Amino acid sequence: MTPAPVIIAVDGRSGAGKTTLAVELAARLREHHKVSLFHLEDIYPGWNGLATGIERYVDTVLVPLRDGQAAEWVSWDWENHADGRAQVTLPAEIVIVEGVGAAAEAARPMLDAVVWVESPGEDRRRRALDRDGGTYEPFWDTWAAQEDAWLTADPVAEAADIRVQNSADGSAPTDVLQAMTYLSPLARLLSPELSARRGLQLRSEMIPASPDAEALFHQLYGSSDNAAWLDSSNAATAITGGTQAASRSRFSILADDGGTFGQSVQHHSGTTLVTAGSATVRTSGPFFRWLDTVWGRRAVRSPEGYDCQFTLGWLGYLGYELKRESGGNDVRSDTPDAALLFAGRAVVLDHREHTVWLLALEAPDADAWFSAARTAVAAASSGHGGGVHPATVHPGHGRRAAGVPIAPGGQAAVVVSAFECRDSATDYKRKIGEAQHEIGEGNSYEICLTTTLEASAGELDPWQAYLALRRRNPAPFASFLRFGGLAIASTSPERFLRILSDGGMRAEPIKGTRRRSTDDGEDIRLRHELEASLKDRAENIMIVDLLRNDLSHYAVPGSVTVSRLCAIESYATVHQMVSTIDAQLRPGAPRAEAVAAAFPAGSMTGAPKISTMDILDRLEAGPRGVYSGAVGYFSMNAATDLAVVIRTLVVNPDGGGGRTLSLGVGGAITADSTPDDEYEEIRTKAFGVLSTLGADFPY
Repeated sequence: MTPAPVIIAVDGRSGAGKTTLAVELAARLREHHKVSLFHLEDIYPGWNGLATGIERYVDTVLVPLRDGQAAEWVSWDWENHADGRAQVTLPAEIVIVEGVGAAAEAARPMLDAVVWVESPGEDRRRRALDRDGGTYEPFWDTWAAQEDAWLTADPVAEAADIRVQNSADGSAPTDVLQAMTYLSPLARLLSPELSARRGLQLRSEMIPASPDAEALFHQLYGSSDNAAWLDSSNAATAITGGTQAASRSRFSILADDGGTFGQSVQHHSGTTLVTAGSATVRTSGPFFRWLDTVWGRRAVRSPEGYDCQFTLGWLGYLGYELKRESGGNDVRSDTPDAALLFAGRAVVLDHREHTVWLLALEAPDADAWFSAARTAVAAASSGHGGGVHPATVHPGHGRRAAGVPIAPGGQAAVVVSAFECRDSATDYKRKIGEAQHEIGEGNSYEICLTTTLEASAGELDPWQAYLALRRRNPAPFASFLRFGGLAIASTSPERFLRILSDGGMRAEPIKGTRRRSTDDGEDIRLRHELEASLKDRAENIMIVDLLRNDLSHYAVPGSVTVSRLCAIESYATVHQMVSTIDAQLRPGAPRAEAVAAAFPAGSMTGAPKISTMDILDRLEAGPRGVYSGAVGYFSMNAATDLAVVIRTLVVNPDGGGGRTLSLGVGGAITADSTPDDEYEEIRTKAFGVLSTLGADFPY
């Protein structure tokens, strides 16, 4: 008996383009596999026979094929309106079944993958009549009514593994074939197709220039649905200093998911949705397990003379609720638990060397993109006197991209409505007491208690807001992300985790904060106060110990070191205490799992991590969402660099046609914390962002 085939159903309403898609998929798969193709239109018993046709298809076609046997079935004679000749469909390595009802409820247990094809109603009618001529037209409404009745009782689209928006431009087969490689039942079978995609060539071009990064991003990606700007908005330090802060600020990365290789992914509570062009594939399972399938192996070489670790790949964020995969509880969030885009082409700014690198995977559209990118760089560099980066201009007096209004003082031109806090001052201070009780009971040593400020986003433009933030609060790990209606504007100063291509690991936690003062003497006093604070040093050292343990899970034994302990770094609105932990990743260790072992950042949980996260879930009584997660990249040379999501605005659709604006803030609670001081600290941390929006901390 022949081994059971892999059965793929291509389903959708009439005229959606299922037949053309199935035929093209079969042709491409036949390059490496034996493929059989079955059309349900051959078995429907007439124009009123959808339900009966599905039943015949399941019983006489699918059941034997699932067992590896030839399917013997009776075709329908459309001219004589009667059963016709007996037919046979053989159980090849892959069987594609196509037609309305191919993935019906009775069929799905016997299918390995379901593709649902969608197209606007008027397009479907036109395509169907163009294909079948006038013979179909009198029966269109009759057949459509049967489809409606069937789909009302059987929501096939929601059960599909892959959904494709078929625009009939020829892109659907390529997009669906790529999406199929993400499905576990098909991945091993499609290894020849995967191998053909692994011979990727990275093209690069270096341009001596210092373009206005704001203008460049706006020109290249201002209209992109999904885009990312990992922005060293305090790039002046990369130019003027040789400190660790300077090294963190050297490069900025600008990209979207356009072009041949562009993809995007979102993860919600155990379900991963990957969009490749017109096709979206759904898989189940942990996100870090999925990440391990697409990242962690060296796929390209770095260009000669290129010092940045990013060589194209995935960019975006990991939300705090992914902690469910590293020992935390399962908490649902209104924002995706992770959102990334795959950049097959990107622009990298080297602020120290005053150069621009254009990177793209070799593809038919690469030449056109290089030409457009060169033009954009030239336009953004014109009149940019002396190569001065916008971040070197004092906040409130910087240049702006054309058409992007910024109010005086670096504030966003649109002021949002008043923020509300999840916790009142009384509630937050009470929770501090409860956290200290948990510490006294020995359930934790340090608890990073957070709260959330929310407002209606109203007419606020997230892009405008980000430009204002980057001027007022320049930071080495600033970022602007856009995933459809979700936008993230961050001015984070804190690195979560870096893994170099050669396996070098580094974490740089921040614990301990003081405000900046416009009075030089007072500012120096505040810095010295932080430097001498035993409480802040104790908090920082506890997190250092936690991260040493997190990195040790996948580090070469003995390689974990603390190269910097409780150093003070000063930013536009705050002084902060920073430490540095280094390690060497074990050769062959799974890099996605190494990230998961350290996630979420210990500086945002406390110690010990798992029991403290459990306490936090009870105290905070709500999700953190994007806040407290990580933002950065996963590069095709197996490198990653991730920042902790703090000092971050999140604009998110609220499901009712409006948008919410949120800002997370928090602080570390220890046994000797003073509630009034801890509450004042979260107000200090929020000040830089709120003041940019012309808003106050709510009471």
